[in-house]
Amino acid sequence: MPVQLVDAPSATSKPIHPVVKGRLDEAGLPAAALTWAKANDFAGQPGRVLVLPGADGSVAGALLGLPDGDVGFARLVAGALARDLPEGDWHFAGPLAHPTQAAVGLLLGGYRFTRYSGKPGNALRVVVPEGADGIRAHRIAQAVYMTRDLVNTPTSDFGPAALEEAAKSLAQRHHASITSIVGDDLLARNFPMIHAVGRASPDAPRLIDMTWGPADAPKVTLVGKGVCFDTGGLDIKPSSSMLLMKKDMGGAANVLGLADMIMGAGLKVRLRVLIPAVENAIAGNAFRPGDVLRSRKGPTVEIGNTDAEGRLVLADALALADEEAPELMIDMATLTGAARVAVGPDIAPFYTADDSLAAEIAAAAIEAGDPVWRMPLWAPYDEKLASKVADLNNVTSDGFAGSITAALFLQRFVEKAKAWSHFDIFAWNPAARAHGPAGGEAQAIRALEHLLTARYGS
Repeated sequence: MPVQLVDAPSATSKPIHPVVKGRLDEAGLPAAALTWAKANDFAGQPGRVLVLPGADGSVAGALLGLPDGDVGFARLVAGALARDLPEGDWHFAGPLAHPTQAAVGLLLGGYRFTRYSGKPGNALRVVVPEGADGIRAHRIAQAVYMTRDLVNTPTSDFGPAALEEAAKSLAQRHHASITSIVGDDLLARNFPMIHAVGRASPDAPRLIDMTWGPADAPKVTLVGKGVCFDTGGLDIKPSSSMLLMKKDMGGAANVLGLADMIMGAGLKVRLRVLIPAVENAIAGNAFRPGDVLRSRKGPTVEIGNTDAEGRLVLADALALADEEAPELMIDMATLTGAARVAVGPDIAPFYTADDSLAAEIAAAAIEAGDPVWRMPLWAPYDEKLASKVADLNNVTSDGFAGSITAALFLQRFVEKAKAWSHFDIFAWNPAARAHGPAGGEAQAIRALEHLLTARYGS
């Protein structure tokens, strides 16, 4: 990470003065700094950084604009410092309302994807904000960096086999167990829908299965959609819709990021991570519109559209996860464009039938500065998934409520889990924010880390 958190200021450390929007005169700034701020029209605009000059022309410090309120990504606005501060040693000259999240934002703001081009962010050493848990902030940021890297990497270097290797690397780092079922072995082991979706790619489909933690601890299972590229299949997408399909494994990347946080914190859980990793490609053996597939759980599924493949691979993985009745099961997927229409790119919509879990998620999201929104599992829409030749169809015929009906499809494969939530995420920043550049993004996992730490932390 280009930004480092340190315990104490060096002899050359420069102050960062937090200034709440509209409260410049109340910030207690030195007279020269106040004059400079007003001369540069600085009024604490959220995320604006203004470098202060010294008498000799050197850098003497900086001002950071903070929101007057606590909505959206307000708690992460310190990420702007990683973008705009000159390299060197820094410390905060005043208290911050949410110091741990400010530290997280600061670290996240330094992220750059440089595998193919570009330069890393400015090298900064910043004293841990007063009251912040720097170790936790670093652990969270490290996991988000990994998540962003995985989403940003194109499929030419990150197909199903490479996704498996990334999961193995994470498992090795945390001494977790990991296995995978690959290719035609999926049929032998009763994962027919994962096999059907991925069989047309030369990079064989697979189910990745990672476990960690004591066998007698509460079972927490994460399931992530790992569609490494989605052409749409024979119901092929237009080229404009394919441009971001390298991110269709964003659910897998996010559950790996959350798993990294859980294992790094040593939470008292029996963690299981399941990732159906496939490429929805086009070839002579691709699954077709009108095909009927039998699922692992048993119900048959008519294929109304091959571009609704994510729910198929998730259904087989959820059925496996459900068999051991985990205490909490969470799946994450870049599942529908309808979710983006409903809430846009910033918010992670989620579904659950458990009101208590929904309240926990919502509260944790506020604490983490990681926006989510509960969506309705509207039971009457379930009948829209009816099929004349199979137990259900993978899509509806009217095009309405696409995110809701996708969640209802998945719910059919969850029966024994004590609590379940589905996240229909975007996994992408369309534009730069204070806490990160445009590109791959972690969504909802910082909120879930907060929830799980509250439940299972020591």
